Amino acid sequence: MHEGMTLRMTLPRIPDIELVAVEGLNRLAAHMGIPDNKIGEARILVTEAIINALEHSGVPEPTVDVEFTLTKETLTIFVADDGIGFEPSSIEQPSIENKLKSANKRGWGLKLMKSMSDDFQIESGKDGTRITLIKKLT
Repeated sequence: MHEGMTLRMTLPRIPDIELVAVEGLNRLAAHMGIPDNKIGEARILVTEAIINALEHSGVPEPTVDVEFTLTKETLTIFVADDGIGFEPSSIEQPSIENKLKSANKRGWGLKLMKSMSDDFQIESGKDGTRITLIKKLT
């Protein structure tokens, strides 16, 4: 059995393209014998990171680079876009009270990714945004 495996892909902005990445993650995990329940939250992390990158890159034809590195103990998820970047500290933290009163119920992506991962790093600049998420599987 392999100690670790890596899967890389570049995704264009087309409807439901995040499902390709989730399927790739599922197949990689199955190949390595990692139980389905161990990667359940990882599927949500992958979906959120890809959708955020495609929706908020700020360029007309965005692409997203996705990389999974999987071992028996850890899944590292790397998602990068080629967008205009943003200042992560300027993003307002959503509150349930405000969202319930608002017509816009969205805006939970970064908070969700941070809370569901064991390590969350975001780097953003004029050449794009890179998110690294680590999920422990043990």
